[in-house]
Amino acid sequence: MPDLLFELFSEEIPARMQGRAAEDLKKLVTDKLVDAGLVYDGATAFATPRRLALAVQGIPARQPDLREEKKGPRVGAPDKAIEGFLKSAGLASIDQATVQKDPKKGDFYVALVEKPGRPAIEVLAEILPLVVRTFPWPKSMRWGSGRLTWVRPLHSIVATFGPETEDPDIVPFTVDHITAGDTTRGHRFLSPGSFRVKHHDDYVEKLLQAKVVLDPARRRDIILHEAKQLAFAQGLELVEDQGLLEEVAGLVEWPVVLMGSFDPAFLKIPDEVIRSTIRANQKCFVVRRSSSPLPGASFSPLPGGERSMARGSATAGEGGPPSTSAPPHPALRADLSGAASPRDQGRGEGSLAPHFILVSNTEATDGGKAIVAGNERVIRARLSDAKFFYETDLSTKLEDRLKKFDQIVFHEKLGTQAERIARIERLAVELAPLVGADVEKVRRAAKLCKADLLTEVVGEFPELQGLMGKYYALAQGEDASVAAACEEHYKPQGPADRVPTDPVSIAVALADKLDTLVGFWAIDEKPTGSKDPYALRRAALGVIRIVLENGLRLGLVSISDVHLGVMAGLVPAIHASSATRAGKSVDARDKPAHDGLTKDLLAFFADRLKVQLREQGARHDLVDAVFALEGQDDLVKIVRRVEALAKFLDTEDGKNLLAGVKRATNILRIEEKRDGIRYAGAVDAALLREDAERALARAVDTARTEAEAAVVREDFSAAMAAVATLRPVVDAFFDAVTVNADDAAVRANRLRLLDGIRAATLAVADFSRIEG
Repeated sequence: MPDLLFELFSEEIPARMQGRAAEDLKKLVTDKLVDAGLVYDGATAFATPRRLALAVQGIPARQPDLREEKKGPRVGAPDKAIEGFLKSAGLASIDQATVQKDPKKGDFYVALVEKPGRPAIEVLAEILPLVVRTFPWPKSMRWGSGRLTWVRPLHSIVATFGPETEDPDIVPFTVDHITAGDTTRGHRFLSPGSFRVKHHDDYVEKLLQAKVVLDPARRRDIILHEAKQLAFAQGLELVEDQGLLEEVAGLVEWPVVLMGSFDPAFLKIPDEVIRSTIRANQKCFVVRRSSSPLPGASFSPLPGGERSMARGSATAGEGGPPSTSAPPHPALRADLSGAASPRDQGRGEGSLAPHFILVSNTEATDGGKAIVAGNERVIRARLSDAKFFYETDLSTKLEDRLKKFDQIVFHEKLGTQAERIARIERLAVELAPLVGADVEKVRRAAKLCKADLLTEVVGEFPELQGLMGKYYALAQGEDASVAAACEEHYKPQGPADRVPTDPVSIAVALADKLDTLVGFWAIDEKPTGSKDPYALRRAALGVIRIVLENGLRLGLVSISDVHLGVMAGLVPAIHASSATRAGKSVDARDKPAHDGLTKDLLAFFADRLKVQLREQGARHDLVDAVFALEGQDDLVKIVRRVEALAKFLDTEDGKNLLAGVKRATNILRIEEKRDGIRYAGAVDAALLREDAERALARAVDTARTEAEAAVVREDFSAAMAAVATLRPVVDAFFDAVTVNADDAAVRANRLRLLDGIRAATLAVADFSRIEG
């Protein structure tokens, strides 16, 4: 079956857009092929800085013929309706239609429409230009006198279609004066000439000869492997950076890895500042000292052996067996005589070395000396700036910067950053005894934790906020826990980020996140389904992870309620009118307003906890069942109860009891709705007629007492075991007793007995919220 090769060759496409563009190209073309009845075998999309390419295998040579019945008007319909039907069905006269009888609706005309399939190349000639004209670039431009908009000026289009064993045809179409053909170009500098291509394999091979590695995954593999090899040869270790690797692979078509160096005096700057400077400004990798053997030790080369073989496969990992006799990479021949020896710098293993690794897009005749020298000049200047910023920052103490926060607004309704820091400090001091932290250290850490936001380094590299606060705190002699809290109070910032474990850091981190949550809840700036501009979901998940992973026993409602009262006294917007509850404007200092806000916030925590536990395999309905109980705001206790409930429901006793409780609850709900009253209260023993109901009454009292006592001890397994004893007596009750007895008093008593089942199980969870 024929294959399609489609390439769009342009000026350099921004690296950040390439991956999405390749996926969009594949989806747009293949979706239209399927819509046209051309079901293909497979499709692969590629992107380089100067081209988007798509290979679709196994496309039918032509569309299948279509036969369909087209229903027309009733027999005897007006002439206009008949004429419209004939025109839409392509019939010359009504005699060409058949009459279909319908005993209910009457006879009506039916036309058998036969639509022969077209050659696939004709369909492609319609699909491909439409894809080009409607391609969804985030940003696009128009150039010259043309009307086409594209991310960068589009130079040529390759569109070939045909079987692998034959020379393909060119798909005939033109887009904005660019006619599709079978000619493309290679590397801008190393092979600037044009050449003809046929099919995918021929295309990949000729591109490789023209110094273009088409597959971005292959370029990433080459860069990563050769960077590691080059670092290893110098007794160093590459500091891997997946985001930078993705970006650099999108900047080059023929990656050449080189190593440069910088003045070891810059190593006095914190490693993270060096890394951010080199990464942000020159897209280069940094290296660190390693305990691995120095040059001379063997290093396993990339599968495929020598350089040409390593680049010769479109799929990572293909090629011949590993070869230790491969020619050296050009970068290994680069002159590094001016670089300081890694052994002579006197820094410990794991610290940064005064070298960097860059990726060039060309093989220079001088082995890359000029390229390395140019990058060294820029990096030297950038590091000089960073060193100046760092030393300037050290000259001013953190607390001396705090007065500037009086002029910086955190949020128009929540006051200045200085006011927010005061709130965090106050809440952190309240939390300190609860998490086992030293109060004075917590007070100091909370006061200084945001000060680095006003430093020069953080102004240049915002991603270093917190970390630089730690360095500056240590430099001015602060306690190690205080310094650590300056960094760790932002954590965790995502599911992969670590959770603070030092008590001082825990107190400040919780205070920071809870102040944010309570504050934005109070001014009714809660996240919606599609928007969360203040990252409140992340803050809530951060609180949950800190509490659970450190096993903290905190009452979130009480803490939030107290802090809301503090905020109501300090923040004018909250003091005046923080929210509207039940259609009435209320003051945040009022108890009803507190209750509404904190309950709403607790529900938000419940939703986030469900997300957290669901990722760990827990059932969301069990979280609902536990959160439904009054006063459930101790996250550790909730999780333990959910775990015990899940284990209980996996047993036969648990499943059968759940069914019995649901039956009892459903009967109660129906009867209470019909009678308009709630059947609750003590059961009258004198009205118990059957042995089964007397046994159930005794079992309910015993189970409830034992379960509640076990919950107080936080022995949730024992609580589940106590509730499990109800299973046989509940089954026996429903088998032997008719709840809706003729005697109204007996019926009401039996309904109260069912309510006793519900009340007994509420000691552990609200079973009505459990699915199944």
